Amino acid sequence: PSDIIAAIAEELQIKKGQAEAAVKLIDEGNTIPFIARYRKEATGSLNDEVLRNLFDRLTYLRNLEDKKQTVLASIEEQGKLTDELKKAILEAQTQVAVDDLYRPYRPKRRTRATIAKEKGLEPLAQTILAQESSVDIMAEAAKYVDAEKDVADEAAALAGAKDIIAENVSQSVLSFSYGIFYTNEFLLRFLCFGILTLGQYLQSTLENSRII
Repeated sequence: PSDIIAAIAEELQIKKGQAEAAVKLIDEGNTIPFIARYRKEATGSLNDEVLRNLFDRLTYLRNLEDKKQTVLASIEEQGKLTDELKKAILEAQTQVAVDDLYRPYRPKRRTRATIAKEKGLEPLAQTILAQESSVDIMAEAAKYVDAEKDVADEAAALAGAKDIIAENVSQSVLSFSYGIFYTNEFLLRFLCFGILTLGQYLQSTLENSRII
């Protein structure tokens, strides 16, 4: 687009006509050394360094434009694209800025825990974590057996609940560890010990609940 060429010309402090000529030659498949040596008349004598900078910016800005269009299409498909958001994305100057705007709308990766939640197994996971001795876990799991949701039996229900529990615990541990990682070596060692202990405790709990 002409706005990309105009932006490059302004950044590199060259004439727009020089930028247009260089881009045309690049798009035709000519190499930077060839253009610098044999197409001086067309580019207004742009040297090798300027041409390489131009090529780098051209590649970046075209990728940025492609990312914007991909992001806009994704958000629009979700029915969440507002005029204000569209304007912000189109005016973003970097790919990082586009990613920041897209983050709240980025489709989440479908993990095993996500699939289990889609099957309605999160309440079962919460029941297991509550560890109430009066609750028969197998009987509870039986309530979630549903062929239409691909939960064939109690074992499948418990396996899905286990996936949810494992993901929740790992996310909590990661959030906590990121917060203290750079604060104190003693705390970091304590955290590592705590993670190990938590993992052993969780495994024991799941075994007692006949999940494993």
